[in-house]
Amino acid sequence: MSRRRDLELQLPAALRPLGPYVPAIGIIVLQLVLFPIGLGTWILGVVVGLLTALVALGLALIYRSNRILNFAQADLGAVPVTLAVGLIAASGLPYLAGLLIGLTAAIVLGAVVELAIIRRFFKAPRLLLTVATIGLSQLLVICGLLLPRLWDEEDTKKLQTNLSVPQPFTARIEIGSQIFHGAEVLAMIVAPLVLIALVLFLRGTDAGIALRASADRTDRAALLGIPVRRLQTLVWGLAAALSFTGLFLEASMFGYTGASALSAGALVFALSALLIGRLDNLVAVAASAVALRVLDQGVAAKYPSDPARIYIVLAVVLLVILALRRVSTRRRDVDGATLQAADEVRPVPAELRSVPVVRILRVLIPVVLVVLAAALPLVLGPSDELRASTVAAYALIALSVVVLTGWAGQVSLGQMAFAAVGAAVGAVATATWHVDLLVGLLAAGAAGAVVAVIVGLPALRQPGLYLAVTTLAFSLACSNFLLNRKEQAWIPKGEVAARPLFRQFDLGSEAAMYEVVLGVVVLAFLAVLGIRRSRTGRALIAVRDNERGAAAYSIPVLRAKLTAFALSGFLAAVAGCLLVHVNRGFDEGPFAASGSLGIFTAAVVGGLGSLAGAILGALYLQGGEWFLDPPWNLLPSAIGVLLVLMIVPGGLGNLMYRARDGALRALARRRGIVVASLLEDSGGDEAPEAIKVVMPDRPQGLDGSAADEPVGSPR
Repeated sequence: MSRRRDLELQLPAALRPLGPYVPAIGIIVLQLVLFPIGLGTWILGVVVGLLTALVALGLALIYRSNRILNFAQADLGAVPVTLAVGLIAASGLPYLAGLLIGLTAAIVLGAVVELAIIRRFFKAPRLLLTVATIGLSQLLVICGLLLPRLWDEEDTKKLQTNLSVPQPFTARIEIGSQIFHGAEVLAMIVAPLVLIALVLFLRGTDAGIALRASADRTDRAALLGIPVRRLQTLVWGLAAALSFTGLFLEASMFGYTGASALSAGALVFALSALLIGRLDNLVAVAASAVALRVLDQGVAAKYPSDPARIYIVLAVVLLVILALRRVSTRRRDVDGATLQAADEVRPVPAELRSVPVVRILRVLIPVVLVVLAAALPLVLGPSDELRASTVAAYALIALSVVVLTGWAGQVSLGQMAFAAVGAAVGAVATATWHVDLLVGLLAAGAAGAVVAVIVGLPALRQPGLYLAVTTLAFSLACSNFLLNRKEQAWIPKGEVAARPLFRQFDLGSEAAMYEVVLGVVVLAFLAVLGIRRSRTGRALIAVRDNERGAAAYSIPVLRAKLTAFALSGFLAAVAGCLLVHVNRGFDEGPFAASGSLGIFTAAVVGGLGSLAGAILGALYLQGGEWFLDPPWNLLPSAIGVLLVLMIVPGGLGNLMYRARDGALRALARRRGIVVASLLEDSGGDEAPEAIKVVMPDRPQGLDGSAADEPVGSPR
């Protein structure tokens, strides 16, 4: 047995059945000790926790059915909530009618999403589908922001701000300092009934039993005649209905604040409850959701002027639980734990590297591109130079995603948080300590690497997507508290201007700053390229493709992952330091959690298998923000990631390298050179003829004597 035992294994035999609920009990104890609240507020936390449990159980159902984390789960409910609230508050429909229409819309939306999008990834790697749900989430956010335009301008403004929802009935119950009205009473009744109905459905109906069977072994269930795909459609409709119920009742209690704000808060608590409950233990997931929401009420009561402190508490709770939990060895958790869908870009075949035109172009093309990029200030104005600097910095952040996800196969949704660390440290270095920008870049990179390792170490011990949720929680903690200028006095609030580089080169102009950013990015790309060709890069790819096989060859898996995380954090932090000096000040906006989702999807669109994909992804992301107004600026990222994953999973960079391979194939055909890898892609018709033409010499046999006939000659 492992020295680091699981929490439930440390319990006495009589208490061992409580093992899955130990984290939830620990959270409640933490709340009682550090954040005590009155009975009424505690009951309110339980009620809100039950509503959050509905969203979390929808996540758990989809995980059991598809083996993915659905990052669009809260948005599946938030969009119908917008419709229902609009019908009730703006159109004047009765509460019950709006509730039923919204519930029906949620079920239809879930089924349509599964049929139109999710089903197309039925045979795709599970983490590839998880990435697709991030794009789906952004698409649903756009729908939620556009839906209020169905009403007139005045009602639209109400739906885009804090709007009180009419109470379902009149009630007033006082418990301590808390007053419960009709919405709270309805939530107390509906949430437990829905949870009981869900348990009865899963355990007492044919569809529920078939769903549980197909979740364990999808292929075997299909062989037994279980309609697996129809069950998945049912699950997505049910998950959307659960999410709608929880979010609608929460909006009835606290008011409607917009679809995106409603879904963001619910998602992070639901995902955290899902991880604490081990992904598929429904009772433990529900208990964890209740415990987290009670803790939320405690933190809000202790810090009434700063409720965002819950995010830092939530991040610490997640890290501690994951650090204490034993590494899972369940097959369902280990299989597919890393992203293996990133198509590796093949190098130029060895048979063609000595060809003069290839040898020259391999050096000439990158040099020409860098020279053209360096010459851009000659034709750009100051505002366009600022944009070019921003694209270059974002390309460096996208490169950090390529290293972590494309090489190591680990999904991180907190890259902008590491960039924020670099931005804050870099701003302090140059504005407070008055050091050179180069020193600031190195300090920022070192800080980003250290923070990335600290955040990643507990989560990387667990297989699957624990890391994605942990980094998302860390990103929320950074933007709301840890690296927020309102909370942290040490972050410079004024202008942050870079001192002359090496005390010689003035960086006051946008053109000079652009040249520095470009130089740092080029050096970073060269360094990453060298690492990829080294043993470290090969070890990362081996760990991504087969952890057990890599461990069998004495590759330290955890050390390799932490190396990728440290390198990724270093690159992101250096980019953040560049951004704060490009923008001449520190601002939390670019480093919000939504920015982390955007940079991740941009890297996927550009291509996780190639370094060039980082540049294409940055252009794609920033282009949408420059030329489209909110909320349309989310559309390229949302549609782009879905189309790329469905049509060309390798991304835009992969298309570029396919064109390169086509040119190399044509060159090989003209020169009569056999390149087996290129012939394999071209189909079987060309291969025999090419081999006959280009292999005229008699090859030697294994013993050094001449073979009987050349390879490819007709028998």
